Amino acid sequence: MAMLMNDSRLQQQPAQKDAADQNFDYMFKLLIIGNSSVGKTSFLFRYADDSFSSAFVSTVGIDFKVKTVFRNEKRIKLQIWDTAGQERYRTITTAYYRGAMGFLLMYDITNQDSFNAVQDWATQIKTYSWDNAQVILVGNKCELEDDRLVPTEDGQRLAEDLGFQFFEASAKDNINVKQVFERLVDVICEKMNESMGGDANLLSNHRSTSLQDSPPENHGGCGC
Repeated sequence: MAMLMNDSRLQQQPAQKDAADQNFDYMFKLLIIGNSSVGKTSFLFRYADDSFSSAFVSTVGIDFKVKTVFRNEKRIKLQIWDTAGQERYRTITTAYYRGAMGFLLMYDITNQDSFNAVQDWATQIKTYSWDNAQVILVGNKCELEDDRLVPTEDGQRLAEDLGFQFFEASAKDNINVKQVFERLVDVICEKMNESMGGDANLLSNHRSTSLQDSPPENHGGCGC
């Protein structure tokens, strides 16, 4: 992941510390996907670190952050993967769809092409993830209302057609960022409770998800 100054070492130590913390009830693997430059990295940093920078460059490959939340009196560790949007990284990033319990599918409300690509991203989710993965469609950069090219109604209509929930949000102005993640976590909990006959204890199976999840060896490395 190309962070500010492209120095992943700045994030390595805290991530390792959080990854080693086993004091949680459940673990959910989440992915943020969408075209390049829609704001996926900024969205993740706003949620995980409550920080924002306009100096991010395009993510290279994939990286993750860990954040622990409390929902329904349970401590839930979120393993949130930030993926590259460029086509040349697609083989790498789709390998991480396996085992993901939730997706934020993001587009930029000022970029029609990013919205037009949503259907293709939704097809990839269906192809590479498990059937019960939950998805929220996010129209990012809603602070740029004067530059809007994608009407809110279009986003709502597409989300309904795809069976996804919908939010417009802004990483820059911190609008609906926390709400999007909380809703995704809640929907995952609801759906899993339904599929497991209401036995929430069975969710503990997901404690075993590895923070060192990696794609198959033949997909290793990046295409840069």
